[in-house]
Amino acid sequence: MLLIVFTSRLSARAGADHDAAEERMRERVAAIGGTDPVEVKHYTAEDGERLAVVLWRDPGTLEAWRTDPEHRLAQRLGRERWYDSYTLYVAEVIRTSGTGDGGAASGTERAPDGGPR
Repeated sequence: MLLIVFTSRLSARAGADHDAAEERMRERVAAIGGTDPVEVKHYTAEDGERLAVVLWRDPGTLEAWRTDPEHRLAQRLGRERWYDSYTLYVAEVIRTSGTGDGGAASGTERAPDGGPR
């Protein structure tokens, strides 16, 4: 399982075109993810810093997203005009644990492949 964290600060030039592209990228993630259970969350802090968290189970699906032509265009536009700054983190999940729908069942630790650890 791979965890992608994207932090950013929008520039003054990011407007309706950015918002439309962001919505389209959410659609593309869902389309590319297919049966790969992908989670996408977006947050904006009070100081304007934005955080997107994406969880991919399959490295091949992540590669398809990374090389998607629409995503590549959005990346270029982001560098050229939408972001004053951004940082991308790509990490491999070593284990997960939790309860309920948002985590592993009943506190059981899970390996990246979803099996018990």
